[in-house]
Amino acid sequence: MSLVPDWLAHRAAATPARAAVRLGERRWTFAELDRAVSALAAWLQSEGVRQGSSVGLLAWNSLAAAVAIHAVPRAGGVLVPLNARLTADDLAWQLRDSGASLLLFDDANAALGEAAARTAGVLARRLPDLDALHEAAFPPPRFRLDAPHSIVYTSGTTGRPKGVVLTFANHLWSAVGSAFNLGLIGDDVWLACLPFFHVGGLSILLRGVLYGIEVSIHEGFDAGRVNRDIDEGGATIVSVVATMLRRLLDARCDAPYPPSLRCILVGGGPVPRDLLERCARMGAPVVQTYGLTEAASQVCTLPPEDALRKLGSAGKPIFPTEVRVVDEAGEPCAPGEPGEIWVRGPTVMAGYHRQPEATAEKLRGEWLATGDVGYLDDEGYLYVLDRREDLIVTGGENVAPAEIERVLCEHPAVAGAAAVGLPDPEWGQRVAAAVELRPGAEVSPQELLELCRHRLAGYKLPREIRIVAELPKTASGKVVRRLVREQWLSAP
Repeated sequence: MSLVPDWLAHRAAATPARAAVRLGERRWTFAELDRAVSALAAWLQSEGVRQGSSVGLLAWNSLAAAVAIHAVPRAGGVLVPLNARLTADDLAWQLRDSGASLLLFDDANAALGEAAARTAGVLARRLPDLDALHEAAFPPPRFRLDAPHSIVYTSGTTGRPKGVVLTFANHLWSAVGSAFNLGLIGDDVWLACLPFFHVGGLSILLRGVLYGIEVSIHEGFDAGRVNRDIDEGGATIVSVVATMLRRLLDARCDAPYPPSLRCILVGGGPVPRDLLERCARMGAPVVQTYGLTEAASQVCTLPPEDALRKLGSAGKPIFPTEVRVVDEAGEPCAPGEPGEIWVRGPTVMAGYHRQPEATAEKLRGEWLATGDVGYLDDEGYLYVLDRREDLIVTGGENVAPAEIERVLCEHPAVAGAAAVGLPDPEWGQRVAAAVELRPGAEVSPQELLELCRHRLAGYKLPREIRIVAELPKTASGKVVRRLVREQWLSAP
């Protein structure tokens, strides 16, 4: 596999004075960003980072986090972005699984990071003050395209997180496909309010360097701030999930968007029709997408002109990705016939870290078997019917039902549990759980919720818990979550 120059170093040499990143009033050029990254890369090596070292990053969006994301590969490490909404035990498991030699954390996550690192037995360091770092003459390396760039953890229905190994080539081709799809304008500004620890947020930073455009970093999502950045800050591209889009529109009170805004990328599931119609009235150029971590973000994208004509569709594959829908035998389905969505192309992951069996289950030759169910219409537009069987997607976050069920079953009164996702107009889905008790046992839903509150991240908490006489099961005794969901929705 060929070698390519360090992306940021190449960009800084080509367009040193062009704006690279900004946060609020602070703005750096590519030359300034490059110097900060070299200084942090030298510091990382002084902390023991070597070629192939896994480095955890536990931080909310910030300039320091952006510098660290570029500095880890420059220092020879493999980036492991960690979800700051997880518990210390969750994070410790991911640190151990990734083989991390070092955990970096920001001030807001200091206590969480130190607890996770202590449990995992990993060296922990606070992200240094960028202004206090000494400039370092750091010869930028050349990257092997097939080498791991990052390990991004994603939830599966089994409850055990999987570390998706994404190579430099995966990220590069994802950026190429997005650019061919959306086009590029010299004064584009991509607003990053998705967290960098998700592949959707991470990809924005990498694309900014590859494209030579500015990234406007937001520490979190605030609808008013995002709208102001669009109106006054020149943001031209924004990436959100449907919940965030609704809040953006609500915060504007139907005021139209400026023509300078050329794309709102919306992932995490289909956008409801009422929201699309509001977008059309307000001049909001919505581009629906379908993607997954295992394919380095985007797979398909629906252009704005098709938003209502192809309502509910995720669009067509971005170049050079290919998509097919297959039956149980792996044979292509006819147009309109539902089946499993398979993806092929250079954005598909190298595999799951340290999980060869799970990798073999997902990678079928050149094809990635997503586990998602959908169909292609007679024009080749993809419609996603189910996002990975039983997986709960709430507010853009993946929640594994088995993780919630495991916590509920720790209570001595509980014989079994089933966690499901129910439709929610704001979050897409909300978490709910049905619980079967042991004979003669008693416990209240509130007691079970308190148990969950101490063991699960906030977004994973059931919004409702019901005690049922018996959970629906297969002949072999396996709980059928689909029937639990159907019973819940049909109940008065």
